[in-house]
Amino acid sequence: MEEKIRVKQRLGKYRIERRLAETEFATVYEAHDTVTGLPVALKIPHRHLMESEALEQFRKEVRLTANLDHPNILPIKDATFIDGWFVVAYPLGECSLEERLSRRMSLKTIVTFADQMLEAVAFAHSRHIMHCDIKPDNFILFPGNRLRLGDFGLAKVARRTLAASGSGTVGYCAPEQAMGKPSFRSDVFSLGLVLYRMLTGCLPEWPYRWPPPGFDRLRRRVHPKVIAFLKRALEVDERKRFPNAVRMYAAYKRLRPLILRTAALARRKRRRKRSTPPTWKNVRNREFLRNYRTLLEVHLTCRKCGGPVSEPMITCPWCGADRRVHNGPTRFTDRCPRCRRGIKADWRYCPWCYGGQVHPGARMRYNDSRYTATCTNPRCPDKRLMPFMRYCPWCRRKVTRRWTISGAKRRCSRCGWSVLPEYWQYCPWCGKSLNRR
Repeated sequence: MEEKIRVKQRLGKYRIERRLAETEFATVYEAHDTVTGLPVALKIPHRHLMESEALEQFRKEVRLTANLDHPNILPIKDATFIDGWFVVAYPLGECSLEERLSRRMSLKTIVTFADQMLEAVAFAHSRHIMHCDIKPDNFILFPGNRLRLGDFGLAKVARRTLAASGSGTVGYCAPEQAMGKPSFRSDVFSLGLVLYRMLTGCLPEWPYRWPPPGFDRLRRRVHPKVIAFLKRALEVDERKRFPNAVRMYAAYKRLRPLILRTAALARRKRRRKRSTPPTWKNVRNREFLRNYRTLLEVHLTCRKCGGPVSEPMITCPWCGADRRVHNGPTRFTDRCPRCRRGIKADWRYCPWCYGGQVHPGARMRYNDSRYTATCTNPRCPDKRLMPFMRYCPWCRRKVTRRWTISGAKRRCSRCGWSVLPEYWQYCPWCGKSLNRR
């Protein structure tokens, strides 16, 4: 069994406080520097990689990042071997951009983040370095709304003849990069995907047909010239994109005043709307979100009626629209190919639909605070369940428990799960009408 680092364990001058994230190659911890008294983030490769070629990848990340001195690139505070572990220390941020995207952002904030993201990648490209794994998880947010780009572990130094693998993150990987032919234009494509998601809340997916999901919201929110800018960045044919982030950033700076004027107009429109009496639907939705946004992880809206919904819901509880196939963003690292809902890298089956195996070779298990129940199958290899799962992600057995919403007084007469008829017209778990007549 692989040796693990424990909370409160000492590694040299660092005291481990908690685990922040874990990938296939490394684990990131929050730690306390007992010499300076400051909190830091420690990136530590897994023990089985200590004597393999993968360790050289981490050394390369250190060397690349050390040469990139820029306020929007995450600096390395220290890199050393401690008790047989290769430890890389970074400044500790508040959260990742991925976490920040779960909350509302004004257009002005999006412009601020976009400016910093493009400037960071443009600086790397100007030093002939590609990142190759641009995604919201790799942008760390610091006080003052400062973003810093980290994790250059997949970066490649541009050569006349470039031989690279198809490494990258599924969902933010350019088509040619997935085929093993990354270039500076691949980083441009990934930046375009992140910017599109920031503006619309939707992440375009293969085969990247235009217009992608969320285009109507994009058209209402920004000027047509900004849409043309994003369309060029998201061209499937790499020859039609910006050649690198330097050129992309230059084009963006010309559009920035236009975006800010659009944001100012939007603020004036919102002020005018506040002067009119709110509709009963808006009042109802606000009250529902105030009471249940966190409890039910409600961070999506129904495409038909605009009512707030959560990812596990297979029916819109406000209008009854079918949601068996999920078309919005997800908070998980991967998606089920059948229902398009989010899944974790260590699940063998999709817990939301009765699909086939999604990760048949998954062996490593990751902790998650969202696990609150257990599977009833005595032979289940793991047993941990998250609320409103329909099937066990480890053994595929149907979940028989009746999921409960704290504070709910009624259950659906068909499925037995908790419902909120004071807000909902339909059961979001089975689609049955809650009309008492």
